Amino acid sequence: MTPSMSSFRIIYSERFLEHNTGPGHPENGGRLAAVVAALRGHPMAPQLEWVEPSDRNPLPWINAVHDPAYVLALQRIAERGGGRLDADTPVSAASYDTALLAVAAWLDGVDHVLQGVSARPPGGFVLARPPGHHAERDCGMGFCLLSNAAIAAHYALAQPGIDRVAILDWDVHHGNGTQQLVGDHPQLAYCSLHQMPAYPGTGQAEETGTHQNVCNIPMAPGSILRDYQIGFNQQVLPFLRQFQPDLLLVSAGYDGTAADPLAGVNLEPTDYGVLTTACYDIAPQVLFGLEGGYDYQALSQAVLATVAAALSPGR
Repeated sequence: MTPSMSSFRIIYSERFLEHNTGPGHPENGGRLAAVVAALRGHPMAPQLEWVEPSDRNPLPWINAVHDPAYVLALQRIAERGGGRLDADTPVSAASYDTALLAVAAWLDGVDHVLQGVSARPPGGFVLARPPGHHAERDCGMGFCLLSNAAIAAHYALAQPGIDRVAILDWDVHHGNGTQQLVGDHPQLAYCSLHQMPAYPGTGQAEETGTHQNVCNIPMAPGSILRDYQIGFNQQVLPFLRQFQPDLLLVSAGYDGTAADPLAGVNLEPTDYGVLTTACYDIAPQVLFGLEGGYDYQALSQAVLATVAAALSPGR
């Protein structure tokens, strides 16, 4: 479609399907295929602008956040045909290149959102894999290879007029990697709502960052939208409004639905539309990027709810 002020950009490539996690792994290319089919078959499809990630080289930004020795080791594992970073995190021959492409897509998303300030578009969604919020400085884990959102946040700070960037993580699992990679930077903030107890075991409320720039909100198993709304109203919104970010990045995991096999939170897919609307009360520009979500139907419907809410003229 021809880009317009009312279009919502989806940054996606079929190359993201080349990250092969093997038979039976919950984080697989079928997740993206299901979301793509749902978006393209929805009545709001004419308002979506599909864009391939650019051919930019994201390595300088990756190596500024991750240990370059880890990045090189990841590359070599892929070049050898693949292997595992841990029991849950496989690497295939194409995984290194796919992970770099995912980072490039997040950086492209930042550029798109920031360039649209004057036109005030509704933002964009990075529909990429592998996910990133568990990847720490010197290791990948929990299905994640590179810390996409943290890299994008550091990149955004280097752009003109951007003094503060916040990351809101509503994935049902705590983003230990994101917190590690932004928690000691005074111009970055991280806020996470996540089930506890659950993998990876981090994200206690007492973890507040070097500069009081981290806000962790543990959610009990069985939590529903009302519980999340309380968390948003009493903690997320006051924390992030006080921080006053110029840009909000959302680590949009959808594994908090009742149908998801990997956690025990009971959100409905439509509830993510409510959370999305609240994001636009935090910052003028918002970029969403996919993290978890492992039930194809629930994932697809939750992404639809996010995009529909972002496009809603009443938000």
